[in-house]
Amino acid sequence: MNNQDHLIEIFQKTGALLEGHFILTSGRHSRTYFQCAKVLQHPEYLQKFSNQIVNYFRDIEIDTVITPAVGGIVFGTEIGRQLNKQTIFAEREQGAMTLRRGFEISPEINVLVIEDVITTGGSVSEVIDLVKNSGAHVVGVGVLVDRSGGKVKLHEKQFCVTELEAVSYRDDEIPDDLANIPVLKPGSRSLK
Repeated sequence: MNNQDHLIEIFQKTGALLEGHFILTSGRHSRTYFQCAKVLQHPEYLQKFSNQIVNYFRDIEIDTVITPAVGGIVFGTEIGRQLNKQTIFAEREQGAMTLRRGFEISPEINVLVIEDVITTGGSVSEVIDLVKNSGAHVVGVGVLVDRSGGKVKLHEKQFCVTELEAVSYRDDEIPDDLANIPVLKPGSRSLK
């Protein structure tokens, strides 16, 4: 069994790989959904996956780890813990990624952006812009699951624990058989 198959088995075993009709954070529709919180609630998997990202970025100077809320928070916090670095998160306020809760990004620091799942990379791109607008440097992007199959490149120093090509559809291209299944949105944003 290769590493990819082993990861899929872990996601299935923990109930983190769901099948049905889902609207993703990107707004696209899919037959599959990775609910990373379900796998990351198990300390052995949280540590294992975080360790892979930590090892990849170990030789880069990092001052702070940041994640978009909500999905990436647990993952980013464990990565920050393993790196022994400050860890913060950005969250949406009136539709825009922002820092709240007293979090700050100082100018000129080196920031590692972490996310649990990307499809289009929209939330991570917003966090990257937030970091850059603070005058800090994004030194890399670490992701647990890249649903684009490696097509989404957000940073020259990007590492994904696993890349899967998960087919997704715009509203105007949903196949009939998928359209006939009730829509679920298990993610952190509400249905519109």
